[in-house]
Amino acid sequence: MRIKNIQEPTRFFSAVNHCKGQVELTTGEGDKLNLKSTLCQYIALTQMFQDKNIDGVELHLSDPQDYPLLAEFLVTE
Repeated sequence: MRIKNIQEPTRFFSAVNHCKGQVELTTGEGDKLNLKSTLCQYIALTQMFQDKNIDGVELHLSDPQDYPLLAEFLVTE
Protein backbone atom coordinates (compact mmCIF):
# COMPACT_ATOMS: atom_id res chain seq x y z
CA MET A 1 0.00 0.00 0.00
CA ARG A 2 1.28 3.42 -0.86
CA ILE A 3 1.11 6.24 1.65
CA LYS A 4 -0.03 9.79 1.02
CA ASN A 5 2.05 12.86 1.67
CA ILE A 6 1.52 12.90 5.43
CA GLN A 7 0.96 16.37 6.83
CA GLU A 8 0.72 15.33 10.48
CA PRO A 9 3.35 12.68 11.24
CA THR A 10 2.46 12.69 14.95
CA ARG A 11 -1.07 11.48 14.14
CA PHE A 12 0.32 8.89 11.72
CA PHE A 13 2.75 7.44 14.27
CA SER A 14 0.05 7.46 16.94
CA ALA A 15 -2.14 5.35 14.64
CA VAL A 16 0.82 3.03 13.93
CA ASN A 17 1.39 2.57 17.66
CA HIS A 18 -2.26 1.52 18.09
CA CYS A 19 -1.93 -1.24 15.48
CA LYS A 20 -1.90 -4.76 16.87
CA GLY A 21 0.33 -6.23 14.16
CA GLN A 22 3.64 -5.15 12.69
CA VAL A 23 3.75 -2.11 10.43
CA GLU A 24 6.69 -1.95 8.04
CA LEU A 25 7.68 0.82 5.68
CA THR A 26 9.65 -0.18 2.60
CA THR A 27 11.67 2.69 1.14
CA GLY A 28 12.36 3.29 -2.53
CA GLU A 29 15.82 1.78 -1.96
CA GLY A 30 14.29 -1.43 -0.55
CA ASP A 31 15.10 -0.76 3.12
CA LYS A 32 12.47 -2.06 5.56
CA LEU A 33 11.68 0.01 8.64
CA ASN A 34 9.66 -1.40 11.53
CA LEU A 35 7.46 1.59 12.33
CA LYS A 36 6.67 0.20 15.79
CA SER A 37 10.29 1.07 16.65
CA THR A 38 10.82 4.63 17.88
CA LEU A 39 14.24 4.74 16.21
CA CYS A 40 12.75 3.74 12.86
CA GLN A 41 10.01 6.34 13.31
CA TYR A 42 12.69 9.03 13.65
CA ILE A 43 14.46 7.75 10.55
CA ALA A 44 11.21 7.73 8.57
CA LEU A 45 10.33 11.19 9.85
CA THR A 46 13.63 12.77 8.87
CA GLN A 47 14.14 10.98 5.57
CA MET A 48 10.68 10.88 4.08
CA PHE A 49 8.22 13.16 5.77
CA GLN A 50 10.42 16.22 6.16
CA ASP A 51 11.96 15.84 2.69
CA LYS A 52 8.51 15.03 1.21
CA ASN A 53 10.16 12.11 -0.59
CA ILE A 54 7.57 9.34 -0.56
CA ASP A 55 8.06 8.01 -4.10
CA GLY A 56 8.41 4.25 -4.01
CA VAL A 57 7.51 4.07 -0.31
CA GLU A 58 5.15 1.24 0.62
CA LEU A 59 3.43 0.31 3.86
CA HIS A 60 2.97 -3.35 4.83
CA LEU A 61 0.63 -4.52 7.59
CA SER A 62 0.96 -7.95 9.17
CA ASP A 63 -2.62 -7.75 10.51
CA PRO A 64 -5.24 -6.68 7.93
CA GLN A 65 -7.53 -5.59 10.78
CA ASP A 66 -5.16 -2.65 11.36
CA TYR A 67 -6.07 -1.15 7.96
CA PRO A 68 -8.91 1.07 9.28
CA LEU A 69 -6.47 2.73 11.72
CA LEU A 70 -4.23 3.82 8.85
CA ALA A 71 -6.72 4.19 5.98
CA GLU A 72 -6.68 8.00 6.03
CA PHE A 73 -2.92 7.96 5.39
CA LEU A 74 -3.05 5.55 2.44
CA VAL A 75 -3.54 6.18 -1.26
CA THR A 76 -6.75 4.58 -2.50
CA GLU A 77 -6.93 3.85 -6.20
